[in-house]
Amino acid sequence: MKKVLALILTAVMVMGLLAACGGNSKNGGGDSGNSGNAAPSGDNQAGDTQSGGGKSAADVKIVLLLPGEINDQGWNASNYAGVVACNEQLGTSMEYVEAVQEADFESTFREYAERGYDIIMAAGSQFDEAASTVAASYPNTLFMVVNGSNFDGDNLCPLFPKEYEASYLAAVIAGHLTETGKFGMIGGDPNQAMKDLMAVYGKTAVEIAKERGIADASYNLAYSNSWSDIALGKQMSESMIDEGADVMFVYANELGLGVISGAQEKGAKVVGYSSDQTQIDPDTVVASIDFDYAAMYVWAISSWLHTKLTGHQIVEVGVAEDIYFPVYTDNCPEEAKTACNEAVIALREGSVDLKALFD
Repeated sequence: MKKVLALILTAVMVMGLLAACGGNSKNGGGDSGNSGNAAPSGDNQAGDTQSGGGKSAADVKIVLLLPGEINDQGWNASNYAGVVACNEQLGTSMEYVEAVQEADFESTFREYAERGYDIIMAAGSQFDEAASTVAASYPNTLFMVVNGSNFDGDNLCPLFPKEYEASYLAAVIAGHLTETGKFGMIGGDPNQAMKDLMAVYGKTAVEIAKERGIADASYNLAYSNSWSDIALGKQMSESMIDEGADVMFVYANELGLGVISGAQEKGAKVVGYSSDQTQIDPDTVVASIDFDYAAMYVWAISSWLHTKLTGHQIVEVGVAEDIYFPVYTDNCPEEAKTACNEAVIALREGSVDLKALFD
């Protein structure tokens, strides 16, 4: 069984990679990796990059730094889809670098800034401090951290996806899916954005379960402090399920595959998050909240090209901008689908105050 499961997970990741890459598994244009092939320019005279600088899409030099691999069926895959979409829809030659280690954050930012890149994007709040540190030395490069929060600079423009809206939709499904009222929740790292989305998920799921008559509903939240340890994810998942959880929720990149694997073996359900994880196993992952970060990236780069996006601000996007949407399987109860669809409408109308659920 374990061998079969491993083969299924591997096949799914490969198919996801091929679909996202459009046949090119290396990058979206230009070179990638650690970029040691080109000598630094020694200056940063790329023009007025805070407002497009009059450049055409093909001439703009953009790179995306990723903390993990693009075939993780989660965060990195969702952000990499933005590279593909920008290159296909806008005609850019956007590049990417996979699995940038924390110790290399500053040096990688600095390397691309030295080479005159117009925009350096990075996927994850863990890049925030390094971007802020390096940005001051390169005023002609725009630093754009997805999930970042530091905008104290004319060339700092974090994109902030309201992931708590996505976790709210996942919780609505989970609350109607559970039979025991016990929810297992695993996050990769306890940064503030993660804490907020987990608070929204846990409190919402428990409230719905109690409304359904499960008086002792509760959630068990743990952080793995890892985004890639699949074996650890499986271990944590199995432990929570043994303690009574019948619905699992995880946001931890590749580690999430281990969580899903544990749920498969233990017979629990999973509400997927950050990509369409129902394709892994629709009997286990009965619904998913997909992230259309491709649309977000196209919007952001297009806005910059048309001088509508500048630094010194946080740009928030969410359900109203069509970034998050549910994906259902035939194994998802109709009442869960109906409730989630109603929640989407409520978020679009602005009638739900999710920040009130933050800890």
